[in-house]
Amino acid sequence: MKQKFRFKMSLFAAILPFLLIISCTQKQNWPQFRGQDGNMVVASADLPEKWNNDTNVIWKTPLDGAGFSSPVIWGNKLFITSTFPEKVNPVPERGPMQGPPPQGGQGPQPGQSGTAPQPGQPGQGPQPGQAGQGPQPAPGPPPQDIPDTSFKKEIYRWEVRCFDLKTGKELWKQTPYSGAPKTGKNPMGTYANETPVTDGKRVFAYFGMHGLYCYDMEGKLLWQKDLGVFYTQKGWGTGSSPVLYKGVLFIQFDNEENSFIVALNSETGEEKWRVKRDEKTTYSTPYIWKNNIRTELVTSGKTARSYDPETGSLLWELKIGGEQAIPSPVGNEELIFVGNPGGREAKAKLYAVKAGIEGEVTDAGIAWLSGESGLGNPTPLLYKDNLYVIGGRGEINVLDAASGTLKYQKRINGISVWATPWANNDIIFFLDEKGTTRAFKAGDTFEQVAENKLEGSKFWPSVAISGDRYIFKGAEMIYCIGK
Repeated sequence: MKQKFRFKMSLFAAILPFLLIISCTQKQNWPQFRGQDGNMVVASADLPEKWNNDTNVIWKTPLDGAGFSSPVIWGNKLFITSTFPEKVNPVPERGPMQGPPPQGGQGPQPGQSGTAPQPGQPGQGPQPGQAGQGPQPAPGPPPQDIPDTSFKKEIYRWEVRCFDLKTGKELWKQTPYSGAPKTGKNPMGTYANETPVTDGKRVFAYFGMHGLYCYDMEGKLLWQKDLGVFYTQKGWGTGSSPVLYKGVLFIQFDNEENSFIVALNSETGEEKWRVKRDEKTTYSTPYIWKNNIRTELVTSGKTARSYDPETGSLLWELKIGGEQAIPSPVGNEELIFVGNPGGREAKAKLYAVKAGIEGEVTDAGIAWLSGESGLGNPTPLLYKDNLYVIGGRGEINVLDAASGTLKYQKRINGISVWATPWANNDIIFFLDEKGTTRAFKAGDTFEQVAENKLEGSKFWPSVAISGDRYIFKGAEMIYCIGK
């Protein structure tokens, strides 16, 4: 008996270092949009609190392509996707309210610029029905959405790039597709909106209508898949990123013609299941919700839906409305938080849905509904007992996650926010499009503790975090920040 006990203890002592290595390695990885668990929460005492162009910059590398996709990390390898225009049409004149579409589950709403205030928000002039505005013409029929096919005369190349996380040196670059685009995009958008995903053996680069490509970690193409070409809202393309769970790749492919969600075997690309969706164009990324009853695949849209990841069976659905399906769901063991930004015709609403619901969600399945969350394009951040909602124009709204009670509001004027906020050791961080990261204490009152600025523009992708390093990706430069 003693010998058996000593053998077990010796065996445990022998494998303990390997278990620790595996655990530490997992914490170093940022394999998909919004991180390991899709929640943007880390706990690292080694991450720097202060940085700028001259402080705590380990390396920086210029970028020559365009992509709103976020970076991902596995071990010492950093992956990004981008597209490079080789022949483009002249930029057409645009009205004052036109701007870039949302990307990767976040960003300014279609039809809005990156800096102009949204209708009904502070900073804008009188609204219909307010004093100071003259008589309004009677509303006519909605403008016809006429497809623009001028993109067929353009030439782009699509790129997947791998960098050494320690040095910033490019390790390899592949061009999965080159030629005329298959669909159009917003004039201010890109053709690389979707964040790649990796499992440490393979990296999956998804470019919407331009295909899904699977590479090994050294850049060898293993398989590729074409999910079809369909018209999207105003021809502005796609933005929902793939999600990987237990060897299955999930893609939410919503458009104006043939929306569906599909599950693919990550090793082969073969379809495991596909379910049609009664939904138009969305930009939200699916979320794997591990609650106290089961694991669900939750999607947003004008209707929020939950699927069984194994079979694709619909578990529940809830009509949430809204103007654009942009932010991704986020949840804890008891509740899932889903909602869409408002706009000209609808007010933003944020719902908390209880775990274990079946079928069409009724009032009994809704823990709370908030019409004052300030939900914009960035996905809300769930941290401990609070839900931190960062609006696209710098509005900060903090709600009690259990009850939906609004704890406080704060506004940072003169900024635009696309990227998802993150949390580290009781500090909440959010990045604006001009490269400034603001940090404030988690809790029931606002107290800013830092403001860190990097040079550049269009910091629309969300940050990637690996151990003691941040990766920030702007339009012109990618930065590695660490002590």
